[in-house]
Amino acid sequence: MNKKQKIIKKIAKRAKARLNKVDPVTIGSPAKSGYISKADRAKMAAVEATTEQVEGQQDAPIIEE
Repeated sequence: MNKKQKIIKKIAKRAKARLNKVDPVTIGSPAKSGYISKADRAKMAAVEATTEQVEGQQDAPIIEE
């Protein structure tokens, strides 16, 4: 391979690498938050479950005897 071919090959590799870096799905979307541990996820699920129970109790009709 001569010098000109080597340069062209290098330029093509760099251009391809630049295209690989761009992920159209992530452009414009909000940034990811940090790592959420299992314990934190469990706490979040427990809070959601309790709020759903409270909302369910409020929506239920009150029957008086």
